[in-house]
Amino acid sequence: MAGMNAPIGSTAASSLPTRASRVSARVAAVPASATLAIDSKAKALRQAGEDVISFGAGEPDFPTPPAVVAAAAAACSDPRNHRYSPTAGLAELRAAIAEATARDSGWQVASSQVLVTNGGKHAVATALASLVDPGDEVLLPSPYWTTYPEAVALAGGTTVVVEGRPEQGFQVGVDQLDRATTERTKALILVSPSNPTGALYGRDELAEIGRWALERGLWVISDDIYEHLVYGDGKRWALPSLVPELTDRLVLVNGVAKTYAMTGWRVGWMVGPPDVTAAAINLQSQMTSNVANVSQRAALEALRLGPESAVPMRDAFDRRRTRMLQMLRHIEGIECAEPRGAFYAFPSVASFLGRRIGGVEVRTSAQLAEVLLDSVKVAVVPGEAFGAPGFVRMSYALGDADLETGVRRMAEVLSTASG
Repeated sequence: MAGMNAPIGSTAASSLPTRASRVSARVAAVPASATLAIDSKAKALRQAGEDVISFGAGEPDFPTPPAVVAAAAAACSDPRNHRYSPTAGLAELRAAIAEATARDSGWQVASSQVLVTNGGKHAVATALASLVDPGDEVLLPSPYWTTYPEAVALAGGTTVVVEGRPEQGFQVGVDQLDRATTERTKALILVSPSNPTGALYGRDELAEIGRWALERGLWVISDDIYEHLVYGDGKRWALPSLVPELTDRLVLVNGVAKTYAMTGWRVGWMVGPPDVTAAAINLQSQMTSNVANVSQRAALEALRLGPESAVPMRDAFDRRRTRMLQMLRHIEGIECAEPRGAFYAFPSVASFLGRRIGGVEVRTSAQLAEVLLDSVKVAVVPGEAFGAPGFVRMSYALGDADLETGVRRMAEVLSTASG
């Protein structure tokens, strides 16, 4: 009868528009984290009884400091921590972060300029969401951490990659940045020490980039998560101390994960100008509310201990860094720049591409990573994940014995390369 609703399954119902995907195109376009995927696969093989050595994980193999664990245990019994707390973070923690920021970067900020986030990754995503509009371009030096371009895309922006070549120490200069800049450029993401290369910008190079960004009117997002993991005679410089005028267009992201071996506690933060932080707090209030209070209490204790508590861990990483570099450079066909910070080596495996290894013709570093895992149970992250095909990332945040065994296994299988 005319005017009546068509029954379910009728022609009228089936003529409704259909979607190709049940999830949004924006989210469907996001790939899984390559680093976490490699780590998960390695762990699954271990659970299945395989003798896997993983160079994939971006986390310290040390336990969280006992005093931090004790503070968290005490916090569990405190009823204050059983309830919602301010979205921006516990007042004591925000104050401690402001003090640490002044100590480590020379930027005197109010605690109101601090937002505590669910890890450093969340800080990166929140900073980009707070700054980037659809159509904006974000300059990203490569090799880059795999999450940066995805966070830019989720914010509606476009990543413009600026290549940091090996002969430049995996760094970029202002000439390169300037050539990549357009009227749509909004921000630059900068990280020193670098994940995945361990590259460390010098004082003059970093100051020049900061002054260039200031003159161009660009925002800079500085990822400082590895600031206390620097080796040898290297020194980590901070943009606020070199170009203080930039702080009105600067956002720092950081956290306790790397320095204090607290990756699983999920506490990071962003520090920025008052208006940007206020906007980011509003965003977080609608997405996650406060970070878990017990984790915040643990992070507060970590900051009270200070980076000096990480010296033994840093010394161990330095020893492993030296040994890994020595062993890799003894493998014919591998070239590896010296990492100055973080806990990664980034060797070139380009000479093995197009050759047969373990009975497989290897054309990409991603294929080589598969061969290493399948044939000798060694997990590395292929350079494609970091915008640098022809390389692999290898974390030296693992035990000394495993490190040596893993590199030896690599050397054995690579020695069979033919063609």
